[in-house]
Amino acid sequence: MSGTDTTNSDDPEMVQINLRLSRSFLEDIDETWKEEGFNSRSEFLRYVARDAVKHPGFSREGWKQIATVEHERRTGESESFSRAEILELMDHEGDGE
Repeated sequence: MSGTDTTNSDDPEMVQINLRLSRSFLEDIDETWKEEGFNSRSEFLRYVARDAVKHPGFSREGWKQIATVEHERRTGESESFSRAEILELMDHEGDGE
């Protein structure tokens, strides 16, 4: 995948897959994994795939809301929320509220 990715062919649990993406989308992915501190593109893609599987009911709108709040928090434009409050918001998102 990228020059920094490593493959351990001795690990029988790891399976390699091929994925076709537009060049511009791949550039976005590469920028994101580096900014977020992941060690490699593969590590980042495994993380987001695992998250999507574990939370299939969480919508894109929910992720947008989280991103907006995170941006506002980092820039000092919003109040902080507790973990419990965020989990409650996520539960309501799944209920269609």
